[in-house]
Amino acid sequence: MAYDEGLAERVRALLGDDPDIAEKRMFGGLAFLLHGNMAVGVTGEDLMVRVGPDATDAAPARPRARLFDMTGRPMRGWVVVAGPAVTEDDTLAEWVARGRAFAAGLPAK
Repeated sequence: MAYDEGLAERVRALLGDDPDIAEKRMFGGLAFLLHGNMAVGVTGEDLMVRVGPDATDAAPARPRARLFDMTGRPMRGWVVVAGPAVTEDDTLAEWVARGRAFAAGLPAK
């Protein structure tokens, strides 16, 4: 398994039965898209969150968060939160809400 199914289940529970949310395998993990725009994802045991370019610099100041870097070049607007940092439901809910809020402000695909 390329991603933590337990974490994916917790993310699913937070997103609820929203018909505008879709799941798609990408980046070797599982992405959750809102209106076709990725909001959050699970890769390995970590949570990937779309925070937007304006929040890129501040987000890594949070515990166990780092810029998303898949190719040696950090991607602005994305952070990865280490799995151990989202073991608490409240912390996971904050990150999922943040990714969902950013994706909700984008035009549908």
